[in-house]
Amino acid sequence: MGRWPVRRRHRGNAEALETGALAHRGAAGRMRKGVILPHGCRARPWRGRIGDAAPSMLDWPPMDRPLLSDLHLRSYGADVVADRHAFAQLVLPVNGAVVLDIEGRRQRLDPLRGACVAPGAWHAQRGDGANASLIVDVEAAAMSHPAWDRLLDRPFMALSPGARKLVEFMGVMRTGSPLQPSILGGWMPLLLDTLALEAPRPASRLAALLARIEAEPGLAWTTATMAQAAGLSVSRLHALFQAELDTSPHAWLRDVRLARARTWLAETTAPIAGIALAAGFSDQSALTRALRDATGMTPGAYRRASRARTD
Repeated sequence: MGRWPVRRRHRGNAEALETGALAHRGAAGRMRKGVILPHGCRARPWRGRIGDAAPSMLDWPPMDRPLLSDLHLRSYGADVVADRHAFAQLVLPVNGAVVLDIEGRRQRLDPLRGACVAPGAWHAQRGDGANASLIVDVEAAAMSHPAWDRLLDRPFMALSPGARKLVEFMGVMRTGSPLQPSILGGWMPLLLDTLALEAPRPASRLAALLARIEAEPGLAWTTATMAQAAGLSVSRLHALFQAELDTSPHAWLRDVRLARARTWLAETTAPIAGIALAAGFSDQSALTRALRDATGMTPGAYRRASRARTD
């Protein structure tokens, strides 16, 4: 994909339509032990004996439970917008396509393919023609389901027929009368159960090659040397990358190198020029171009932002 003219904005350039199931924030909400309560909920104190465990949120009466998930329907334009936030986000296209970059890994999403943005992850997106996506914002306190481990480890996922039906259902439901919180509260566990029960994929024919490159991204890898290392023709290598990873060998290699460079920028004080070479970029300028395409920031700015986030 070509160079993206990235511009930054807090929540993305989206035509967001609130569903009525959103947790109210700011003046419209109240705090209970660090969790936003919707306006009108009763923040009753817990009364128990010393040493007793306080009840979990699931033990609260229905009207006292905080809403920890927000649902939006958004359409994205052609401009690329970079963003980062403290909550997780599911991106589930209902129609059309969206090109999404998460920490240097870029894929095209459509009704057959969704994504999970981890809390604090830099990401950028743009629409590919007319599109609409369900965007689910999930607070950290609501991420106890086993599916989250898989989603955070593999941010791009193929949506099974069951998951697609659930997305279609919610897309239809939110176009009618205001969505009731109970509907969203029942839909989220079903969606996560479906994603958690996804059938395991066959062993990848690229597994050994991918592991070798991820261990040594700074070597002089090319499509030809990748094919040779895997014992495949170049055309077969391209076919397998497209079938298994929905990307090209060149794009995957670029993303791996960029992800490694970003880790070193965030976690070490090594010189930027040395990081660029160790990650496989020809020089510091090549790393700067790649990082600016992905995040809109230079390596120095990315390092400062990462340190500010951890301070």
